[in-house]
Formats: sequence, C-alpha cells, structure tokens
Amino acid sequence: MVKLSVLDQSPVRAGGDAGTALEETVKLAQATERFGYSRYWLAEHHGTAGFAGSSPEIMVARVAAATEHIRVGSGGVMLSHYSPFKVAENFKLLENLYPGRIDLGIGRAPGSDGLTASALAYGSEVGIEYFPTKIADMVAFLDDEIPATKPFRDVRATPAVKRSPEVWLLGSSDQSAAYAAHFGLAYSFAHFIAPQVTGPVLRYYRDEFKPSEKLAAPSANAGVFVICADTQEEADYLAASRDLWRLKLNYGQHLPYPHPDEALAYNYNPQELQVVEDNKANRFAGTPESLCLRLMAFAKEHGLEELLILTITHDFDKRVRSYELLANAFALVGRDVAAE
Repeated sequence: MVKLSVLDQSPVRAGGDAGTALEETVKLAQATERFGYSRYWLAEHHGTAGFAGSSPEIMVARVAAATEHIRVGSGGVMLSHYSPFKVAENFKLLENLYPGRIDLGIGRAPGSDGLTASALAYGSEVGIEYFPTKIADMVAFLDDEIPATKPFRDVRATPAVKRSPEVWLLGSSDQSAAYAAHFGLAYSFAHFIAPQVTGPVLRYYRDEFKPSEKLAAPSANAGVFVICADTQEEADYLAASRDLWRLKLNYGQHLPYPHPDEALAYNYNPQELQVVEDNKANRFAGTPESLCLRLMAFAKEHGLEELLILTITHDFDKRVRSYELLANAFALVGRDVAAE
C-alpha cells in the first residue's frame, strides 16, 4: 500500500486570521497522527495574506511538541535565502529535541516575490547560482564533514546528533531533480504545481541519481492536492474555493482562501473559465472510493510509495474530515495517542 503523509501550508481562510491558521495547523497535525499518516511537513511562504507559515523551523518545533510519533519536517526551507550553517544547526537542534522524527526538506524556489526574497537574503550573496554549493555545505554541516566552501573547513555545526535528519529536496522541475540526483538526496515532486511534467521529471531523477552516503538508491514522493468528501457533489463544492484562489494567484493576488459560495458566485469570463478548467489537472477531488483508486493508479504510474496530501478547504472541519476519509479508504493504521 502507498504511504500517505501531509503537506500543510497553514492557509488563512477568508474572514479568519493568521493566528487561527496556525492553531489549525497544530490541530490538524494531531488529527492526522491519529488517522495514521506518516509525516507532517510545514511549508514556507512570505509576503502573502493567504498562508501563515513563514518559518517552518518554528512550526516544526511546535507540531513535534504537540504530537508523539508522526515524523515532522519542513516542506521546505527555502535554502536559497539562508545560511546553510544556520539551517543545519536549526535541524540538528530539532533532531536532538525529537530524535528520529525530523525531516529537513529544502527548496530553491523563492516562496515570495523578488523584493521579499532580497530582504530574506539581506547581507548574503543573492542568486540561484549559489544554490548547489549551499546544498553541499548544508549536508556537510549536518553530517560533521568538511564543507565545500574552503574558508569554513574548520567550522562544525552544533549540537552534535546521533544521526542526521532525513534530507529531502523539493521541486517541480528537472532542475530541482538534477540537484537531488547529483547530491544523492531523496526527492519530493510538487505535482500540485506542475502536474504535466510529473512523469518526465521523476524519470530524470531516477535515471541521473548518484548514490551517496545518505541514500544508496533514488527515493521519491509527490505532493498532491486532494479534497475528499462523502459525495462527489460535496467534493466539487469544496474544490470551488481552490478554483477561484488559483485564478486570483494567476493575477498576482495572494489572498486568503475564499468560501465556496463566494467562488460559485464569481462572474468568470470565458478566458477565466478555461484557466479554471486547466487548473483542475493539479487537483484530485472526489469520494473516498474514487480517490483511493485514482491515487493508487497515480502512484503506480509514477513508481511512488508515498504521497504527500495537501488539502485546503474554507471550513476547517471539512478539511480534517477529508484527511480522515482518505485515511480510512487507504486503511491507514491509526493510533490512539491519548491512550498510550
């Protein structure tokens, strides 16, 4: 069976606020642990009213403290902005606090507009051309090895760990796949961003993979957007929110997540209707039975043993219910954490 995990962007709902969104992240993590999900990854976004998770390191600590068994990690830290040394130290500290439960997912996308990206990298070299060296240095600092940047050869990241966190490289293109393959890292592909290239990118990663001390063979999962409901009609109704939200995103509007009624009342012009229809390629919406079949087929087609489920609905209870229905359909083994 395919393992299911969670990707959480800490969405802000229309009429809600960031504090509520972060509270819901913790509640959802606790619920999905009970349902039997394997991992819980926290995303990084900046300069947007739609997502509250600007610091995955902080949220990893918060979620790990509120759960008992589920693996918790970043999905991911946008390493292009930051010091590899500081990222390594953050996650070594987290590994010491929650041994054997921490994942370090890194990405090269800005997760923001260009000006915000410059503010994040203030005082540092700015440019994607530095990203490969940052990966090499970060992994070296994690594993107490000599970094690629020679002036730092005698620097060691602390605190020491018995074993390093799992390292994943996240992406939605062959460039990110190339980095993951070159450095021998696990790869997480964002189907919900670039569904059309899922197959070619994953094949490229596996074909080009070079074994490393961290990983002897390629290992990949995929992030998929899913809305699961008791009926297809309800799933389509809930998914209407995403249709409008993504349309507004195409216009550069990073807004809170709208109510389905707002989305259904929106006066789409013909061009916008086509955009909405095209965007449906990057989401799965349906009943537990239909989604189990579709997601299993998707995983088999792309040789995946794990799917990261991203679900956003305006109603938080419907969001939790979606994860519960999907867990039941996949027969995940849940845990009564409170009873342990």
